[in-house]
Amino acid sequence: MEIAGNIIIIIGTVFIFFGIFGVLKFKNFYARILVTSKIDTVGAFTIIAGLAVKHGFGFFSLKLMLLIILMMIINPLIVHMTARSAYLSGYKIENSHSGGKEEKK
Repeated sequence: MEIAGNIIIIIGTVFIFFGIFGVLKFKNFYARILVTSKIDTVGAFTIIAGLAVKHGFGFFSLKLMLLIILMMIINPLIVHMTARSAYLSGYKIENSHSGGKEEKK
């Protein structure tokens, strides 16, 4: 079980590692927040699931599963509230071709 748990933890770490590249690739706030919300949820979910598998099934694993359930409920709400507050405050989507600068015609 310990080897399977370690493999799942490594997979979660790889998800987060590729998510960092996704954040660096996109120039726009809304695209970045979309990538970070998915990677944060999936990466943390797999790492916590790997810890639960690694330590065996017991009270500690039950607490980890409750943490996963809370994360699956809270993370989308937090990302939605952040994106909505940016939109309502007037934060505009930047033009990705000009790097946020106005193009001269």
